[in-house]
Amino acid sequence: MRTTPNETRHAPIRKCILTGERDERSALIRLALGPDGTVAPDIHAKAPGRGAWVGVSADAFEEARSKGKLRGALRHAFKTSKVEIAEDLSARISGGLEKALLDRLGLEARASNLICGADKVDAEARKGRVALLLHAADASADGVGKRDQSWRVGSGAEGSGKRGIKLPFDRDAISAALGRSNAVHVAITDEKAADRVMHHLGRWLKFNRCSNSDVKRGLGITESSTSNLKSE
Repeated sequence: MRTTPNETRHAPIRKCILTGERDERSALIRLALGPDGTVAPDIHAKAPGRGAWVGVSADAFEEARSKGKLRGALRHAFKTSKVEIAEDLSARISGGLEKALLDRLGLEARASNLICGADKVDAEARKGRVALLLHAADASADGVGKRDQSWRVGSGAEGSGKRGIKLPFDRDAISAALGRSNAVHVAITDEKAADRVMHHLGRWLKFNRCSNSDVKRGLGITESSTSNLKSE
């Protein structure tokens, strides 16, 4: 099958309307235009009609909005002058990315692809059965350090600085998403499930930190980079 300039044999390619740079569709964020001209985030890229794609950080997005560059780019992309951009569009994108990540974690929990609880996480991590380690934003430094050490021991990475990733949610939000109580530390035990979770986490990291080195599996960076993500 012949491919177009916007596709590869592996994944569709889209162009950011603000930078002109091309990337896999999964690495960008789609904006959709409503019947009334209102622009809204389309996090899962499923809304009908024409879409516009952005691949910049929240700060760059907000700067483009405030200076009018975003409006011009959207008018060109949607081929209409009727474009309404809410002042909180950047926050709504971030919120949508967060919800997508929590929903993904909930799905993996229901599929029995993750475990919670300090003792259970430590046990599986030391056996080398943890593909991805996550911590709640309000996890204690002591708890984070112990879980990280168990993961390093189990993966043969002692002394490497390898550590889990602090999520942008506290334990209450994670617990609600998973349907479990006091979910402070979460271990993903399936590699493919870890890829799916990292895809959503990577998109949030990219939008809120503007650091491609933070984005792994679903957005294509190396294994060693994820091992050294900073827990902020």
